[in-house]
Amino acid sequence: MRFNAYFCGMSNASPLPQLSAEEIRVVGSLMEKSRTTPELYPLSLVSLTTACNQKSARHPVVSYSQASVSSIVDVLRRKDLLTRVLGDGRVPKFRHNLAVKYPLVPSELAILTLLFLRGPLTVGEIRNLSSRLYDFEDLAEVAATLDKLSQNDPPYVQSIGRGHGQKEPRYAHLFAPVDLSMLSNSDPDELQSHLSGESSDSLSARIAQMEARIASLEAALQTAGLWSPAEDVSTDEIDRNPN
Repeated sequence: MRFNAYFCGMSNASPLPQLSAEEIRVVGSLMEKSRTTPELYPLSLVSLTTACNQKSARHPVVSYSQASVSSIVDVLRRKDLLTRVLGDGRVPKFRHNLAVKYPLVPSELAILTLLFLRGPLTVGEIRNLSSRLYDFEDLAEVAATLDKLSQNDPPYVQSIGRGHGQKEPRYAHLFAPVDLSMLSNSDPDELQSHLSGESSDSLSARIAQMEARIASLEAALQTAGLWSPAEDVSTDEIDRNPN
């Protein structure tokens, strides 16, 4: 089961795209290589496939075929998150558009890259893993950057509570639905504290967003002829037929 968690008030800002795990892996790989191997960036399809399937600095480790990556690239191009360019020898290459589409600075891109490729992380883990992407001065700078990302409208990251045995809360990006299984691994007391601190305005905003998405889905299904709204059942009929 999955949900989109936006701990913020109502806003007219455009929501973030909700990407699949495969799309996140492709974009994250491009973001990483643009910083760690800039001399080889943008990436050819072969290099991008290798980057996605890399066994280090990835969770989970995957094994995408070149054809699969090519299909994902096409989807991301339609979403304006990836651009095709011609490299040396006229070989098509690809670069991400995240920093163009969204007002993100290098420190923020570094954090999102880690969250895209490794899943939820603590402040300390981000500080320890980020050296090749961005040189954070200390933990306070990481925390400040996460705070900025979480306060954006719409937010780019959110805290999902501590994992078992962890002293720090973990952070997840919001370019994909937050998997409830990540929350189920949270420390129970931390998760309860985290959820109880959510304001009624935030809850109302989340409910409104969910209702809007359901209405949009219903409209799409009706248009495709796959669903029609059930007739209203009166209260009297329910009383007469309790079963």
